[in-house]
Amino acid sequence: MLYERWRQIAKGSPERIALQDLAHGQKWTFSELADIVEKSEPGNSEAIVFPQGNSGEFVITVLRSWRSGHVVCPLEPGQVPPKLAGAPDAGIVHLKTTSATTGTPRLVTFTARQLMADADNIVATMGLRPDWPNLGVISLAHSYGFSNLVLALLLHGIPLILAHGTPRSADSAVRADSGSNQQMGGEGCPPSFLPALGVLPEALRSAAASAPAITLAAVPALWQAWHEAKVIPSNVRLAISAGAPLPLSLEKAIYITTGLKVHNFYGSSECGGIAYDATTVPRNDDLCAGTPLRGVQVSVTDDGCLEVRGKAVAESYWPEPSHNLGEGCLVTADLAEIRDGQVYLLGRASDQINVAGRKVLPQAIEHVLALHPQVRDCLAFGVSSSNGQRGDTIVACVVTNETVSGEELRQFALTNLPAWQVPRKWWFVESLSVNSRGKLSRAEWRKRFLESGLSKLI
Repeated sequence: MLYERWRQIAKGSPERIALQDLAHGQKWTFSELADIVEKSEPGNSEAIVFPQGNSGEFVITVLRSWRSGHVVCPLEPGQVPPKLAGAPDAGIVHLKTTSATTGTPRLVTFTARQLMADADNIVATMGLRPDWPNLGVISLAHSYGFSNLVLALLLHGIPLILAHGTPRSADSAVRADSGSNQQMGGEGCPPSFLPALGVLPEALRSAAASAPAITLAAVPALWQAWHEAKVIPSNVRLAISAGAPLPLSLEKAIYITTGLKVHNFYGSSECGGIAYDATTVPRNDDLCAGTPLRGVQVSVTDDGCLEVRGKAVAESYWPEPSHNLGEGCLVTADLAEIRDGQVYLLGRASDQINVAGRKVLPQAIEHVLALHPQVRDCLAFGVSSSNGQRGDTIVACVVTNETVSGEELRQFALTNLPAWQVPRKWWFVESLSVNSRGKLSRAEWRKRFLESGLSKLI
């Protein structure tokens, strides 16, 4: 089914450039790409193929696997293939790996129809166009890049310009260019989610010049770096940000300086795209993830978690299924509200802080602290009290522009928050670096806090 769809796409525009690999100086028309695959030998005899890297060979490997009927399981550069006991059920054509942000690593299984539905939803909702090629600066193996870049090319004929270099970690990639430390929701992203080349100003300029108009899908850390370096290309016609929440301040700053609207995109490995902010001006609330994609239905469960239904929802987890995924339905771990047809993400259920039996979401605290003129960045999390009877103690990890005391921040917070939600411990740091998935991880910063010995003062 997938390969036949590709053949129709290739026949529709045979002489048009389909794929460019700038790092290797290669490019292929749709007919040339089709010929390479048609004339290739069957190759791997294993039931599962693991395309890896961010070059044109990744795309060719996917097509060869579709042609030969192998299951595709994309991997990041350097990622070790998972140990599998046998093969998934008949009808499964694709496996996604998760990074275990909510538990033990596991695979997610997809049929051809489910993959096609995700690509259809994304292209129709975002308005991806053949005359606005995708500039590939994110991982092809991650769910975001595979759907927005690879599937958009192979199933909808949206050309792809690959501009990848040697991957580094998200933190080092961002710091190396601009010193920025800003941070698709869902179950998380594998390592090396942020290829380095997308951060480098000259590389971005050169890659963007490959076409008169481009679509640029990236993550907040890259958008922050490009904004600070003043290198966002003027020929970007569609700008997309996913992988982590897009800070409203960044969205507004880019809009003011360039006139470019960066569209927030929210999704999950288990179901692909979920919500997209299609408006033409910056949002008014950074909790707003946008409206559901075409073909996607959302609701909120009794315990406040977002439920997603649609044809793009994965078949199951593998090898062990789970009650939260199956039969066209995914119950996420994201706490949410739906207002006027828009999805508002309130935080992760696991991030809730328990203060003497009362629950508070760290985002509510962070939102208030961010209003202080001297607070540049902040992260709130709970740490178990030493006596174990008061529940969690709220800790605020803060980056400030100028010297400001914890008492001053406490008094400021008291004007906007109930006293029990005001942090009791203030931890001042030089920056809030992101993790290998390009996200600000409360769990990782909580671990750093505990290892620093500061928790003994609580």
